[in-house]
Amino acid sequence: MSKTILVVDDEKDIRISLSGILEDEGYQVLLAASGVEALESVKQDLPDLILLDIWMPGMDGLETLEKLKVSFPKITVIMISGHGTIETAVRATKLGAFDFIEKPLSLDKVLIAVTNALRLKDLQVENQELKRAVGNEYELVGDSKLMTLLREQISRVATTTASVLITGENGTGKELVARSIHYYSHRRDMPFVAINCAAIPEELIESELFGHEKGAFTGATAQKKGKFDLADGGTLFLDEIGDMSLRTQAKILRILQERCFQRVGGTRVVAVDVRIIAATNKELEEEIQANRFREDLYYRLNVIPFKIPALRDHKEDLSLLVSYFVSQFYRREGREPKTFLPEALEQLKLHDWPGNVRELKNIIERILIMTSDKVITPADIPALSSGRNFPESDEEKTGGLFGQGTLREAREEFERDFITQKLEENDWNISRTAETIELERSNLHRKIKSYGIDIRK
Repeated sequence: MSKTILVVDDEKDIRISLSGILEDEGYQVLLAASGVEALESVKQDLPDLILLDIWMPGMDGLETLEKLKVSFPKITVIMISGHGTIETAVRATKLGAFDFIEKPLSLDKVLIAVTNALRLKDLQVENQELKRAVGNEYELVGDSKLMTLLREQISRVATTTASVLITGENGTGKELVARSIHYYSHRRDMPFVAINCAAIPEELIESELFGHEKGAFTGATAQKKGKFDLADGGTLFLDEIGDMSLRTQAKILRILQERCFQRVGGTRVVAVDVRIIAATNKELEEEIQANRFREDLYYRLNVIPFKIPALRDHKEDLSLLVSYFVSQFYRREGREPKTFLPEALEQLKLHDWPGNVRELKNIIERILIMTSDKVITPADIPALSSGRNFPESDEEKTGGLFGQGTLREAREEFERDFITQKLEENDWNISRTAETIELERSNLHRKIKSYGIDIRK
């Protein structure tokens, strides 16, 4: 769809000239001879861009711009003037003009200004869409009482600066909750920095958190900022804080109390404004009793406690989660979504999901990849209770793919059997089989020949 540009100028020749130039470039052009006409035109048909002359009888361009911005604050306007001064340009910019072009008009300059203005407008729209998408990414899926309560707690806590401690089993979505709190807080435009305390060796954790000065230790060839530096003004998410050493816990406590720290090997005190959100799958009260976690740090962090429910405790949300993961997967892959039969969803609900939502997501993606049909039936659901990925076949019972010596041999064995099965299902019709498995007919012919599959059946 072509962009619409409104040209506002009291000189007819300039309106005609600009109209011709812009229409040659593929734009739709509207014309107005005065500020009053421009305001009426915009009310009838909101353009993507306005070229507005400053010096016009009656309502001049600056007054018109001011009125436009009151009614349509996001509208993009380029000012045109035959008697431009710095003061006029400054005032136009303060009123919200995107650019300022002087007469006599240069064709190249007009087109460059128009292109830049429209490109910026497109980027702004794209940015808004991305922000909406990001917001959706941090929405907690589920209509159960537990999830509704969790969302209500997030909305109440997000706007405060209080520290938050999130507990729950692995895979329940603790980081998602932390990101959601940040997204709905006043710090949403500042950094969200996450660090997994259990994944970093003890000798490196302080450098990762607080940074280090040049020469602090062997290999420290330059100053490095830590996670607290990077999260300044925003939120720092300390995941698996229960695995942090007592020494590092003491330094975290000091930051919470004094809002400052020192880099490793440094003496300068660095002030920082960071909201701390911590998470763990451990019972910290037990860790305190075992002298593995500081009690004073626990009370500092546990200002607002969040307990994330396990998936088995709100299985009524499973259908919504499956729909969300299906749409998310195919939006990423760019293919047509598949549908789960109600019977298939009921079969998924029989599983206790020890890996929680993360396990469910992985299983759904595995089913979508491994199932060729557009509709997922109970037969396509893995035997989850047995711990196997997919139902055992006769071939697997006798060795099958696991009897192959290399990955390539196993892959070829699987592909040969898969193609043979699909050919049988389609009465050995190659064209129909190629369409079913979404493979070019010529490629299917080549694979049949390569694997020595007898199609004379």
